[in-house]
Amino acid sequence: MGGITDLSYLLKNLTPVMSTDDYVFISLPPSQVTSTLVDDALALFKEEEGVTLILEKHAALQADLVFEGTYKRITCKVHSSLDAVGMTAAMSAALTQVGISANVVAAYYHDHIFVPSNKAGLAIEALLTLSKA
Repeated sequence: MGGITDLSYLLKNLTPVMSTDDYVFISLPPSQVTSTLVDDALALFKEEEGVTLILEKHAALQADLVFEGTYKRITCKVHSSLDAVGMTAAMSAALTQVGISANVVAAYYHDHIFVPSNKAGLAIEALLTLSKA
């Protein structure tokens, strides 16, 4: 169950699926990260400057948090290995060609790409071109 490493297989079977929810990225000092925020977070990452939380937009609004921009999560349904080489680069290159920033989170089973909400449809189209190459 470690996932697939063959890049051509991964790209042909990428199967990107866009979330219906909007997400936001928030950075807070550790002292302001409550158990409720941790429970609500899709993900969190500790950095020297603070704790980054990825939250659904409605959870951030409910907690009165300030954020810049909203993002859709695109989940690549292919089960990629954490040791796969080139998948992130190929996805980033495809999105770069259409001028879309990408924030990639690799989890155990799937890669998740956060793209600006207003460009998510175009991002899906760009990623689908990888399966046709």
